[in-house]
Amino acid sequence: MQLTVKRFEELSAAELYEIYRVRVAVFVVEQHCAYQEVDEADRHCWHVFLHDENGIAAYCRVIDPGITFPEASIGRVLATHRWQGLGTRIVREGLKVAQERMHTDTVHIEAQAYARKLYEHLGFTQVSDEFLEDGIPHIGMIWRAE
Repeated sequence: MQLTVKRFEELSAAELYEIYRVRVAVFVVEQHCAYQEVDEADRHCWHVFLHDENGIAAYCRVIDPGITFPEASIGRVLATHRWQGLGTRIVREGLKVAQERMHTDTVHIEAQAYARKLYEHLGFTQVSDEFLEDGIPHIGMIWRAE
């Protein structure tokens, strides 16, 4: 499995297509959620993905501070192969990107509520009550480097 970390303007057309294809498959089709999946934040983040000869296996984007929250943010977390630790691995890679490339020690996310344990395991703390985002229960969470 190869790790790739690129800014929007560094992505090839093929990489961007594959990112959007996988994100739409998971967040729009699989979750039956019609929403604006491709958004302006894509231009202001690091795109982090694990891939092999079959394509993207895990993905997240690490959004610059000031775009969605005052802090850096991680979003669009997905793993195409479930229960293999890829979700945990890609979030860890995203946290490394936030620390090493954005020089930040705080990351703010809005996690789908069902994934709370995954994020708590990685050091995130819940900071909001549950709320609906595009019809799906979410919670606000913060991670701070130790």
